[in-house]
Amino acid sequence: MKGNLIIICVSLAANFQYGNAVEKFKLSSGHEIPAVGLGTSWIKLTEMDEAIANALELGYRHIDTAFQYLNEAAIGAALKKWFQKGGKREDLFITSKLPTHGNRAESVEKYLKQSLKDLDLDYVDMYLIHKPFGFKEGENMTEAKENGKIIFENVDHLAVWKKMEEQVTAGRVKSIGLSNFNQTQILNIYNNAEIKPSNLQVEWHAFLQQRELLEFCKKYNIVMTAYSPLGSPVWRGKFHNGTDKSLPRLTDLPEIKEIAKKYNKTAAQILLRHTVQAGLAVIPKSSNKDRQRENIEIFDFSLSGEDVEKINGLNKGEMGRVFDFVYYYEGIDKNPQYPFATRAV
Repeated sequence: MKGNLIIICVSLAANFQYGNAVEKFKLSSGHEIPAVGLGTSWIKLTEMDEAIANALELGYRHIDTAFQYLNEAAIGAALKKWFQKGGKREDLFITSKLPTHGNRAESVEKYLKQSLKDLDLDYVDMYLIHKPFGFKEGENMTEAKENGKIIFENVDHLAVWKKMEEQVTAGRVKSIGLSNFNQTQILNIYNNAEIKPSNLQVEWHAFLQQRELLEFCKKYNIVMTAYSPLGSPVWRGKFHNGTDKSLPRLTDLPEIKEIAKKYNKTAAQILLRHTVQAGLAVIPKSSNKDRQRENIEIFDFSLSGEDVEKINGLNKGEMGRVFDFVYYYEGIDKNPQYPFATRAV
């Protein structure tokens, strides 16, 4: 018995070495998604190689990208170097996404194959429909525009999802899911799917805690992933609906600093731990190695119920949403497939 106990303890200790320390969530597909991943949107292409190399060295095995980030070739080149040094494909969890201008059944396979080519991979672990609304496709796999404005197209979600399922059958992707969809849109797909959505990626941070959506996803066994889990401090002034003055940096809040001091952690670690402890994976973006290290070292402590409630109390609902897409796409909030509640004013 004592010998078995020693073996168990050694095994547990091994799980807390870099590369194994990150908790994972079980997906309905049977696969597992690491609870912390590296977000790559807005990482400069000139910094991507080093950012990926550092992240992998620190133990990141979950990397999030998308066709629309225009960075998949750079990520693929960085991953190739890691593979050449002995890294194993099966140890990674790579997410990509179907672009908004590819939101039609006949385009799913085309865009996935392009992402695989750019990433230099045979498959991705997760493929998401990036947004529920659609744009007309232009030349060279870009968005079509008229008078400088993007042209909206209605999306047949069920037809697109059927093609997403075919990509699983073909072995090009292990799991499929959605991003930025609301409950009604998710349920429509779920009720008509042979392969159920296993992941929903949405904006989530202390100012935008979508608790009702989280409970909905738990009911249907859909794991949620939080993008912008630190509140996207760089972009909130540009993207928020005219209320940026009411959204200070989350990491500057006295409440968060006080909790961070209590646990001898940074404010960012407290915020990320709060989200993961709620049951979501997180994909904070950083090309800075020290920040990357900070973001992944959140599995050696847990927040007390009292501290969780303090952070829960920071929720502002729709007033806390940064990425409502209106900044990007004029008139999108009038689109019938726009997924969010009426814009906060």
